[in-house]
Amino acid sequence: MASVERFLDRRLKLKVNTQKSAVAPPHRRKFLGFSFTNEKTPRRRIAPQAVARFRERVRVLTMRTRGASLAQIAKELSLYLKGWRGYFGFCETPSVLRRLDQWIRRRLRSIVWKQWKRGRTRFAELRRRGVGHDLAAQTAGSPHGPWRISNSPALAIALPNAFLASIGLASVVPAKAA
Repeated sequence: MASVERFLDRRLKLKVNTQKSAVAPPHRRKFLGFSFTNEKTPRRRIAPQAVARFRERVRVLTMRTRGASLAQIAKELSLYLKGWRGYFGFCETPSVLRRLDQWIRRRLRSIVWKQWKRGRTRFAELRRRGVGHDLAAQTAGSPHGPWRISNSPALAIALPNAFLASIGLASVVPAKAA
């Protein structure tokens, strides 16, 4: 590292940012938001820092106390997701993208649960969307918070992935090549 730094400084007259520069195995470094797995045959993956920035941006766009309709939130979120997928969609670790997709859908279900506010409204909405009487009553009367309930079977039935896609939610998982 020292010899490369000397060469860049003396011969090419370039300044080296020592905080950003390092010599390390590829799986420990990131470049343009990507990194590599530490396997026998390395695969291109999204760098952990890029995933953290993505999660933070999605948290801002999907705050439960925002006061926007689900369709409006999905529309704004989809703009960001499409751009992000365009850049990071060709990573070779699709499980990361699937987990992020599940997390986003869970956040949206949490928003809907918070918007329904009261037990009676929650019960009526769950019933209207095809959830059985007992499951709807049990879920609507639950003392648990929106995040915990967003992972419940009742909300998965009431707000399936197809419904979220129908209101305009884009996926970060790229469509399979035909």
